[in-house]
Amino acid sequence: MLVAASEFKQAHIVVVGDVMLDRYWSGLAGRISPEAPVPVVRVKDIEDRIGGAGNVALNIAKLGGRVTLLGVIGDDAEGQILQKLLEAEGVACDFIVEPNMRSICKLRIMAQHQQLLRLDFEETPLPVNKEALLARLAQYLPKSDAVVFSDYGKGTLAHVSEYIAHARQAGVKVLVDPKGVDYGRYAQADIITPNLSELQAVVGACGDENSLIERGRLLLQQYQIETLLLTRGEAGMTLIQDAHVHSLPAQAKDVFDVTGAGDTVIAVMALGVAIGKTLRDAMYLANLAGGIVVGKLGTSTVSLLELMQATHSDRDSQYGVVSEDELAQIIVKAKANGERIIMTNGCFDLLHAGHVTYLEQARALGDRLIVAVNSDASVRQLKGNSRPINGLQQRMLVLAALVCVDWVVSFEEETPERLYCRLLPDVIVKGGDYRPEQVAGSDCVIQAGGEVKILQFVDGQSTTSMIKKARGEE
Repeated sequence: MLVAASEFKQAHIVVVGDVMLDRYWSGLAGRISPEAPVPVVRVKDIEDRIGGAGNVALNIAKLGGRVTLLGVIGDDAEGQILQKLLEAEGVACDFIVEPNMRSICKLRIMAQHQQLLRLDFEETPLPVNKEALLARLAQYLPKSDAVVFSDYGKGTLAHVSEYIAHARQAGVKVLVDPKGVDYGRYAQADIITPNLSELQAVVGACGDENSLIERGRLLLQQYQIETLLLTRGEAGMTLIQDAHVHSLPAQAKDVFDVTGAGDTVIAVMALGVAIGKTLRDAMYLANLAGGIVVGKLGTSTVSLLELMQATHSDRDSQYGVVSEDELAQIIVKAKANGERIIMTNGCFDLLHAGHVTYLEQARALGDRLIVAVNSDASVRQLKGNSRPINGLQQRMLVLAALVCVDWVVSFEEETPERLYCRLLPDVIVKGGDYRPEQVAGSDCVIQAGGEVKILQFVDGQSTTSMIKKARGEE
């Protein structure tokens, strides 16, 4: 199940919960302190990251969704830093600022990429004005597709049952990342996403798979919850409903840090639900995203590029947007499998029907199609300072979403000659009134046994004419 680059942009999601700042002091530990038997860390880097419910919102924003975050912060430097970080990433913040509380901050001391110590700066439970938070939530519900309640047990969601009731009344899907053992607080939620240890703390230890599913269903029935998405670490995920159960294996190849993985899972699940994906399809995407994020150090997010690539590579091999080095290895494997590699290049600034027809014709010449895309600087060299209209990442995302395109790679030079000479595709495809010997990189490819094919562009289709028409010049 693939996700198109534009789909998540349609989603409007509200996240409500405990927001916090994750702070990292990182360095090297090369000796033991003479004062006590503890390592001495020489701090080299200090980094602030978004944590808690903020990380859920950040994951949604990174994947292109429109998200509003509701929570409580103190009138202090940590609260200001947190809001600034969130807004810089496109998260709309509507915080209650409590002058007499301290914003939650978790300080982690790291050495050689290992966590040595965590210090928590917080005063919980948080002093939350229920009416003020409810009023803010009510303001955003009419325009929302889903609401996520991210409960870290700090007090923001002390009255979560009332918030859920309002969301249900507004017809908005409700997802909850629960905390504690009182799941009655989350009654009538659409989806809850506990991990295995959290669930067993509520229903008791489960000796086998049947017992786990049976107790999960009893929990759903008891609290009138529609769906339980259970994250199970190396055992993957299980989606439990009254009549159906579906499990997926874990996708992580290397696990460096599980910090914030649950935030990523519920964020992607919410996006899937918000744009109308089936629960199985949303779970599939969430499982892939969780596998990506645990391979990163610290509280992290997943980009749309990473998720799109993962959906392709889960079916086949590495696919979509790739680096030049990755592509060189991929081509070796593809040729070893007897596949015919077609390659073309261009700016592809505003993708139009002519481009799509051209790329489909190119793909029909072989088994795999590579599209090399000019960098932003390269486009400016060729087209002038007013171009590109769309940045490199946007142009590559759109191309990677086309069924006829297997891999997309960027290059910095004015022509792709160096890239063609390194990768040596079987066929270079070029559009327009060229002779094969005029095409950049043709000498290398032909000498290596390849060929050059010239295709005709579709009449009346060009990026320049689209721009002129948009400006009213045609």
